[in-house]
Amino acid sequence: MQKVWIYLENGTFLEAKSFGATGTAVGEIVFNTSLTGYQEIISDPSYAGQFITFTMPEIGNVGVNADDMESKTCHCKGVLVRNYHAQYSNYRAQNDLDSLLKEHGVLGICEIDTRYLTKMIRDEGAMMMIASTEISNKDELAKQLASSPRIEDINYIEIVSTKESYVHKSGAWNHSIKAYNKAVMSDKKVVVIDFGVKRNILNELVNVGLEVEVVPSTFKGEDLIARFEAKEIGGVFLSNGPGDPLTLVNEKKEVQKLIEANIPMFAICLGHQMLSIAHGYDTYKLKFGQHGGNHPVANNGVVEITAQNHNYNVPDNIVEIADITHINLFDNTIEGVKYKNKEIFSVQHHPEASPGPHESKYIFKQFADIVK
Repeated sequence: MQKVWIYLENGTFLEAKSFGATGTAVGEIVFNTSLTGYQEIISDPSYAGQFITFTMPEIGNVGVNADDMESKTCHCKGVLVRNYHAQYSNYRAQNDLDSLLKEHGVLGICEIDTRYLTKMIRDEGAMMMIASTEISNKDELAKQLASSPRIEDINYIEIVSTKESYVHKSGAWNHSIKAYNKAVMSDKKVVVIDFGVKRNILNELVNVGLEVEVVPSTFKGEDLIARFEAKEIGGVFLSNGPGDPLTLVNEKKEVQKLIEANIPMFAICLGHQMLSIAHGYDTYKLKFGQHGGNHPVANNGVVEITAQNHNYNVPDNIVEIADITHINLFDNTIEGVKYKNKEIFSVQHHPEASPGPHESKYIFKQFADIVK
C-alpha cells in the first residue's frame, strides 16, 4: 500500500494508506453507519461526487460480486475505512474490493481514524475534501481544493442518468436460485425517470407487478402526458439521485407538467425532493445528512427501521399541501408525504433497502395499486 494525503476544507491535514485507484480527487465527505452492504453503497449513483466514510471498521471482508452492483459503475469519489481486508471470505464473492475500486477509478483510503472523521462531520457538517496519492504538500492540496467546484455546483444527474430508454428485465432477488427473478410482462406499465436510479428499486417495482421502462433525466413532460392519456402508461416514478435538487431547474419544469396532468406518481429520495420543489416548496441542506441502514421512521404509530442516503430534505411547511406519512425519529425531519387530492406520494428513505432492513417494501405495492 502506498501513502495518501487528505486535506479537508476546515484545514485538517491527514496521512493514511491507499488501496483501489490512485490519483487525486475532490468531493464532499459524508459518513455512512451501515454495518453491511458496502458494495451496494459504493455503487449507488446517489453518492456521485462524495467520499464515503464508513463507521463500520472492517470493510472488504466479504469481497464483491456482479449481482450486488446497484449501477454499472461506482460514481463516488472515494471511500475511507478503518481497516481494509484484501483477503475476503464469502461464498458469493467473485473478487476483492480493491479490484473493484481500481476498475471504476475510485480512491480507497484506509488505516485512518474513521471515528475521528465521523465526529468531525457530525459536529461541523459535511464538507469538501481532497485526497491524493500524488500530492503530499498541504498548501498545494489546499490550493487545488479551493479552486475546485463544490458538489452543489456540479450537475451529477447528467453523468449518472441513462442516455437511452430501456425496459428493465429483472425482479427481486430469489434466494432459492441465487439470482434475480426475470421480469414478467404486465398490463400495468410505468415510466421511471432516471436521476441516478438504483437497480434494486427497479427490481422492486417489477416485483409488485409493474412493467418498468426507464427514461433519461432529459425527458419531456408532454411526451409522458401523451402516453398516459393514450393509456400506454399508468404512472411515473421519480428516482433517487445525487447532488443538490435545487440546481435541477429544467427537470423541475417537466415534473410540474406531470403534476398538472394528474398522473399517478411515486418518488424516492431526490425524486421526493423534486416533487416538493415542483410544488413550490424548496428543499434545504441538512448539517451532515442521513446515511445508513439503521434509521427509525414513524409511520402512523408503527416504527420502521429504514435505509437512508441524502443530504437534503423537504421543508416543514409542506404540510400546507401534503399529509405527512413518515417522520424520522432521529431528528424529526419529514420522511414521507401524500399530496392532498392527488395520487402522488413520496418517501425520503429507501424502501428497496439495498442494503438495509426490508420493513418498508410495502410502499412499492401502494404505488402498484394506484397505477391505472
